[in-house]
Amino acid sequence: MEIEIKPVNKEIAWELRHIVMWPDKDLEYVKLADDDQGIHYGLFKNKVPVSVISLFINDGEAQFRKFATLQEEQGKGYGSMLLNYVMAEAKYRGVKRIWCNARENKSIFYKKFGLEETNQRFERGGKSYIIMAKNV
Repeated sequence: MEIEIKPVNKEIAWELRHIVMWPDKDLEYVKLADDDQGIHYGLFKNKVPVSVISLFINDGEAQFRKFATLQEEQGKGYGSMLLNYVMAEAKYRGVKRIWCNARENKSIFYKKFGLEETNQRFERGGKSYIIMAKNV
């Protein structure tokens, strides 16, 4: 089995976001206004994209967004590999703090990477989110 992590174009990120996160919505729903400013990464298994994440860097801080792994590939460590890669990439690019809007039911996953819950919570699309962050 061949695993590769590399930058991808936003269209690949959109495709996986749509399949995993919001399959019942229009493709437009998964696009971000600032996707052109983001750096999108994909984890490929045997040349097929199975996980994507988008990194947005601004003034020494980075937010990772729209982290999506195909349902049938979850629990196999691919998302963890991709998130570790992106955190190292952010540090390499001089980022001092990294954060995300985590779905509340996924906060335990992010704690494994040293992210801590903040007191900032919100809802979007009927789902509950919490902002999680860590210094790198």
